[in-house]
Amino acid sequence: MADIKFEITQSIGTLSENAKGWTKELNMVSWNDRDPKYDIREWSPDHSRVGKGVTLTADELAELKELLKDIDLDSFE
Repeated sequence: MADIKFEITQSIGTLSENAKGWTKELNMVSWNDRDPKYDIREWSPDHSRVGKGVTLTADELAELKELLKDIDLDSFE
């Protein structure tokens, strides 16, 4: 299997951290020298390893933002 090349071009924020120090983050990431996309996934403490995640275009992120604004988070507690 070919190596996957990635570069975090912009760190936007950390959503959570687990007991082993891995963090779930929202970043702009360039995968295999392609244009950066919004990316939500878990990263090892030194950012050398990644977990499964999702990449989103700006349009997809805008749509997600619209969907999230209508969610009543209090109903999940």
